[in-house]
Amino acid sequence: MRAALTTSRDAPGNEGGVDASLLEAAARGDAGAWRTLVGSYAHRVFALARSRMHDDDRAEEITQSVFVTVATKLRDGGYSERGRFESWLFRVAMNRIRDEARRERRQASPVAPESLRGVEAREPEESPYGDVAFRALREALSQLGEADREVIHLRHQAGMSFKEIAELLGEPLGTLLARHHRALRKLKAIMGSRREALP
Repeated sequence: MRAALTTSRDAPGNEGGVDASLLEAAARGDAGAWRTLVGSYAHRVFALARSRMHDDDRAEEITQSVFVTVATKLRDGGYSERGRFESWLFRVAMNRIRDEARRERRQASPVAPESLRGVEAREPEESPYGDVAFRALREALSQLGEADREVIHLRHQAGMSFKEIAELLGEPLGTLLARHHRALRKLKAIMGSRREALP
């Protein structure tokens, strides 16, 4: 899956919506149709999952799980094409990510602060996410509320349009645009205060 993810940005059919005949072919099990669907959307689902879970392996598992669900629903008639495939796909993805996050919270065990003494902080170059700026952004995002983080991730990681996000979340477009603007403003303020705190 990961190899497919790295090349899917250039896949055919990535420019616009999904043709109903493509979905019908995928529902019948056509391998070429599946390659096109996965090539068009896997990298965006993966990016969304990784941005929420901060773990490549778990993001890959979620991405695969999402496409298994999509395949099952298409095959069994659980989705009828009304020009909203992308919104439906990302609804499936968000539900799967939320389930995984809930499972993680249930299994989390507290760590005693004294057990962390003497543990050296990771050097920035050892971070799996690369440079210091990206880590700072990720930490700033974690300070936003869940609803604000969700809008930022859907817009900037999943690459969804505001109209698609509004439909996915069941919110009026104007409300969503205002929330996105406020979330970016909060993020900018957090990042600014972090820069000022630096020596």
